[in-house]
Amino acid sequence: MFVKICGITHREDALAAIEAGAGAIGFVFYKSSPRAADPAAIAPWISEIPPAVWKVGVFVNETPEIIEQIAANLRLDIAQLHGDETPALHPRKIRIWRAFRISGDALPPSGYPAEAILLDGPGKGATFDWHLANRITGNVIIAGGLTPENVRAAVEQTNPWGVDTASGVESSPGRKDHTRMKQFIKAALGS
Repeated sequence: MFVKICGITHREDALAAIEAGAGAIGFVFYKSSPRAADPAAIAPWISEIPPAVWKVGVFVNETPEIIEQIAANLRLDIAQLHGDETPALHPRKIRIWRAFRISGDALPPSGYPAEAILLDGPGKGATFDWHLANRITGNVIIAGGLTPENVRAAVEQTNPWGVDTASGVESSPGRKDHTRMKQFIKAALGS
């Protein structure tokens, strides 16, 4: 299992997450997000992220061409799609993780063509019924409302491929609390 720290906007937060044991770093390329990253601002330092740590670009209803351009310029490993994208609108030159917001007991379509399905909460740091993840086959990433205080329970209930947090380890939107990141990764990995 790996841990993804998402919503990274600053070099020092990225390096602290990696030092704490993150296996993936997420950059939100959606201008309306309080965690939006500017590709030009992160370009000078993104190469400092070791190759073993996945660089994930988070996109919402962006064109495949723009995603592929940003991914190539920043050497991203994965595009995480959070909008209304259908498989026909997936970029072709990068690995795809598809995010679905879970409310109630509705699940994403079975057999969705992506390397992983990310199950997100209904929004604003809310969790969902983690047991629903056990109904999905393939690689599942649990997100939405995860904090150092609850991530271990999510892992124990679902045995996910990965876990993802953004607001659960922040001091303010787009800025990470390094102590909480360490606590989250330690709790997630059970170490």
